[in-house]
Amino acid sequence: MTTDSQVNGRHTADSDQPEQPVALDPLQYRAWDSLVSECSGSSFFHRTAWARVLQETYGHRPIYFCRFADGQLEGLLPIMEVSSPWTGRRGVSLPFSDFCSPLSVEGARRRELYELALEHGRGRGWSYLECRNSDPEWPGATPSLAFYGHVIDLTCGQEALFECLDSAVRRGIRKGEGAGLNVEFSSSLDSIQTFYALHCRTRHRHGLPPQPFRFFENIARYVLAPGHGFVATVRLAKKPLAASVFFQHRMEVLYKFGASDYAFQDLRPNNLMMWAAIKRCAANGFARLHLGRTSLANEGLRRFKLGFGAREERIEYCKYDFGKRTFVRDVDRAEGWVNHVFRCLPGPVLRLAGRVIYPHLS
Repeated sequence: MTTDSQVNGRHTADSDQPEQPVALDPLQYRAWDSLVSECSGSSFFHRTAWARVLQETYGHRPIYFCRFADGQLEGLLPIMEVSSPWTGRRGVSLPFSDFCSPLSVEGARRRELYELALEHGRGRGWSYLECRNSDPEWPGATPSLAFYGHVIDLTCGQEALFECLDSAVRRGIRKGEGAGLNVEFSSSLDSIQTFYALHCRTRHRHGLPPQPFRFFENIARYVLAPGHGFVATVRLAKKPLAASVFFQHRMEVLYKFGASDYAFQDLRPNNLMMWAAIKRCAANGFARLHLGRTSLANEGLRRFKLGFGAREERIEYCKYDFGKRTFVRDVDRAEGWVNHVFRCLPGPVLRLAGRVIYPHLS
């Protein structure tokens, strides 16, 4: 692994010619986030906060393949090694992220980063390498999975943003306001605890185990506390009806997690919550609100996001199978028989299942 002093000082005696790609641990570099922030196209997931959350929650190992020139980050393919006795050892860029494109300056090649990652994976005995993006510079890559992505342009002003909302969404906002719902924003651990209680209910309703609380506790510590995100909570008097977690990076905000109490859906708390978040992000000077990935089969969630005037895009993943020596297709397991089983489990048992299962997933 390259050392911090090498990355920060090794180029002063050289010209601006790019060096050979290297593998490094970004958590060992105090200036990593500054380097990444200077790269066009970087997202929240490229920051050390996400790597720290994944490492401390699940023990995943960050291995970021980089190329430097003249002291600057010229190319980046961030990968974390997931190692499990159940699901094997593999490389993922990056676990539990919606998307994670490689970074490079204009004219720089990324092919060498993929070659280095594949060479590393063979040596480590990876079963596969999954990248949560599609990239023409990965030779032979074909999509393994596809999702919808939705992005809201926040630069047009509040009045225009409201006009872009679907009429049903506007009615839902007015209904929530008329019912006395209010939205609060916070970056505290208490707000994460409130979110998590709703999250567990929502996951139970969908037949899915929740991620362990330690995951969200680390998000509070490494993302929210340093100012890289916030929680929006909708309340009726003191009762929380819905909550969502947002991440921030440069000019973009990402809607990462959402949860609600289904018993109060008729008051449309999610409509009011999202509209309040849109206004807050626009007022704070952010240019875009990314609503995350959506399964192609989840038409209801797709309509919800489109209702806020979002532009729809396609997010494609690519997966290389080391055993088959080729790119493979994958299956979107958003819904299946196992969901029916999980719905039948008591809440505490489902939370235990999440603590047991998630360290082996990505």
